[in-house]
Amino acid sequence: MGQVAVWAPLASVVRLQIGDDSRVVPMDPGAGGWWSLVDGALVPGADYGFLLDDDPTCLPDPRSRWQPDGVHGPSRIYPDDFAWSDASWPGRDLTGAVIYELHIGTFTAGATLDSAIERLDYLVDLGITHVELLPLNAFNGVWNWGYDGVDWYAVHAPYGGPDALKRFVDAAHARGLAVVLDVVYNHLGPSGNYLPRFGPYLKSGRNTWGDLINLDGEGSAEVRRYILDNALMWLGEFHIDGLRLDAVHALVDESPTHILKQLALDVADLEKQVGRPLSLIAESDLNDPKLITPDDEGGFGLTGQWDDDVHHALHALLTGERRGYYADFGSLACLAKVSTRAFFHDGTYSSFRGRNHGFPVDRERTPGWRFVTFLQDHDQVGNRAAGDRLSALTTPALLRVGAMLLLTSPYTPMLWMGEEWAASTPWPFFTSHPEPDLAKAVSAGRLAEFSGYGWDPTTMPDPQDPATYRSAVLRWDELTAPAHASLLDFYRSLIALRAATPDLSDPRLDRTQVEYDEDSRWVVIHRGGHRVVANLADNPQSVSLPGAVEIVLATADGVLLGDDALTLPSQSAAIVR
Repeated sequence: MGQVAVWAPLASVVRLQIGDDSRVVPMDPGAGGWWSLVDGALVPGADYGFLLDDDPTCLPDPRSRWQPDGVHGPSRIYPDDFAWSDASWPGRDLTGAVIYELHIGTFTAGATLDSAIERLDYLVDLGITHVELLPLNAFNGVWNWGYDGVDWYAVHAPYGGPDALKRFVDAAHARGLAVVLDVVYNHLGPSGNYLPRFGPYLKSGRNTWGDLINLDGEGSAEVRRYILDNALMWLGEFHIDGLRLDAVHALVDESPTHILKQLALDVADLEKQVGRPLSLIAESDLNDPKLITPDDEGGFGLTGQWDDDVHHALHALLTGERRGYYADFGSLACLAKVSTRAFFHDGTYSSFRGRNHGFPVDRERTPGWRFVTFLQDHDQVGNRAAGDRLSALTTPALLRVGAMLLLTSPYTPMLWMGEEWAASTPWPFFTSHPEPDLAKAVSAGRLAEFSGYGWDPTTMPDPQDPATYRSAVLRWDELTAPAHASLLDFYRSLIALRAATPDLSDPRLDRTQVEYDEDSRWVVIHRGGHRVVANLADNPQSVSLPGAVEIVLATADGVLLGDDALTLPSQSAAIVR
């Protein structure tokens, strides 16, 4: 006998519709606004939905694992009978990790989880330890970045559905790769969001993306449970190794126990049960180490957090860009600070925000691996008007310098898919909203946003044009072109060197020291017995390096080690010991 339950405290009557509209059965009310029913017709593969009060519209299950016909269609009973082969998988934590962020819809031409499996061996060969997937929960339309999800428990059907995700995770584990899933708990997409019909999932107030999630108001206990159970589902049922928590600064929660702290506590309990490390990584605009401070020290106890300041420092340094939020970045002094203290704005004045921002990191007690850093990511590329990658904004020589600075830092480095071969494909904003009015409104909003950054809005492709989506799909045939292949070989060598050299992955911030000359544009970063030396200038120059005996890896030919000095061509870098 199959059982189904739904939280619908706003309804006076709830009926279950099984299959087509010929079978409608009243559900039984229970405590706390829950309704339930046991029915023999609820077998694996059966379609169903809920009718609330006298509304004839059949609504999908808020906790549906399977939405084969999209977010407006019926839910389907998921059998959950996948045959896992990863019983011996020990898991991987973030120490020594190299993360690779990818979007299933554009990672391969097949645009499915199964087609992505075919590229996992490539990632292993590159030296990746963790694969981070952009959101997979169901959204309206076929292609989208994934941040407009409305069915948080269901894997987007065009990607292959729930079993395809399990196949991907199982295949990744077989190759020694951990899987991190991007999840969005701070807002819901604009199309297919039926949750407010069932209960008080939202509250008054808005963030950048819409109404706030009700984390602390009336009825919030079940809303919080909805989020917590979802996270535990991915980590437990789907064997995911970690979650990247989208924009946690938009989680407005005045509860005695913040939802993030409760999540960390629940995941810690699950970690003990499954016997492998489980990571929670926050994306945050707050520059607040409280997120990763242990619970018993007054923090939230998350595993790690993204560090946009490192990205901004590197991007502005390599491109010369100073518009918008890059205004305070780009100097070697800025690079030195983020290389040793994680945040540039740690209580200092942010001209972009017009106020002081951030909090300092205790560099003697906080390991650098808790900060995920990157040269590029989906946001920093995709939120540009044309979706142009770093390779379109700086020189090939400086791309290598940037990679060396990133991959020898005390932090956890993350690559954005295709950056390792300077992929020619842009990654612009793309959507496939079936509703014309919504599509028009989204495009207008993007144009208004870009005006504040000084970007030419005429370069923004139409998000709804299928050609915009297709332009973002990686071209794997580029790997054989000499320039792309050369950069890929450099990334492989650099990642392998990092893995084999404890100095270059040492997470101790207080052991990292930086010398630089702002006018001459050279920098030396001391990493134990190794030094990373970069010449950002357009002319060759020599940098004093007393005691150096060997060049370990260089970004260009012509790097020469002489008596207590290193001579570097323009826009080059080297690791010496």
